[in-house]
Amino acid sequence: MLPSLEMQRPVLEFCSMDFPVLDSSLHIGEALDLIRKQGVREKIIYFYVTGEDGVLEGVLPTRRLLTEPLEMPLRDCMIRRVVAIPTKASLLEACELFVLHKFLAFPVVDERRRIRGVLDVGVFTEEVLDFAEHERMDDLFQTLGVRSSEIRSASSSRAFVLRFPWLLSTILGGTACALLAGAFSETLEKQILLAFFLTLVLGLGESVSAQSIAVTLQAMHKSKPTLLWMIGAVRKEFVTSVLLGGACGGLVGMIVYTWKHDWLAALSIGGSVFLSTISACLLGVLIPAISRVLKLDPKIAAGPLTLAIADICTLSCYFGLAKMLYAILT
Repeated sequence: MLPSLEMQRPVLEFCSMDFPVLDSSLHIGEALDLIRKQGVREKIIYFYVTGEDGVLEGVLPTRRLLTEPLEMPLRDCMIRRVVAIPTKASLLEACELFVLHKFLAFPVVDERRRIRGVLDVGVFTEEVLDFAEHERMDDLFQTLGVRSSEIRSASSSRAFVLRFPWLLSTILGGTACALLAGAFSETLEKQILLAFFLTLVLGLGESVSAQSIAVTLQAMHKSKPTLLWMIGAVRKEFVTSVLLGGACGGLVGMIVYTWKHDWLAALSIGGSVFLSTISACLLGVLIPAISRVLKLDPKIAAGPLTLAIADICTLSCYFGLAKMLYAILT
């Protein structure tokens, strides 16, 4: 759980002021009668026992209140050692107590141990989920090339300035892919089957590179991307990419051969999937790491740039391998 501005707010802002308080002079039966008369709010976890001037003396779990004899004084069955949160504490400090003690609620007390509110775990859970959802969405937007926090508060012109540079990388990558396809137009004319699987090959390359980016960004949260770390990450990703490329390339090759009974096309398309998968995986590791070394935000720089370069590498493998194989084997 990471500290945020929200988690630094005073704990009193999150407390419930509707909490059950029982006087320590009461017996169990008297306490139950009082509770029936006054009513309780929807969710009660503990009953707090106070003495003179409202000073906290103990806590009475609901189960104990319902199971002890009616004539027993509250002083004799309450838990005297009460962990309380001071009113000056922040929500983050209160969260640490929840983690440490595993209680479902804590009283919030002032300097004289008078109860000023009750904080239950439900409030904390809501804050954590809201914070985690915000972080998840911000990571998603940054992978696409923008910061959600900046976009939300930006004017239309400012939003354009923030978003267009990263869309430009996609445009340039797409233009480069179009030029590549044009350069291999003769190969496409000789083997029209290559065009049928073009979107599949590009989609696989982008999917694999996106997976590698996500894995690399998570790893960089935990360790600094030094040269030694980069070598280890590349080695590990290379082994994974060979397995992924072999599985995807073999499956696509079998699909091509089963459909058209063209072993040369199956070898060409399956082999290009194998090579492009390896290159896309390695790009997904190297570009975020290099972005960090160059003092760029890897989340923002890596996404659009890696996908654009992956498309270019994928098409180069696709058409280059096909041209070479057709020139050698036909």
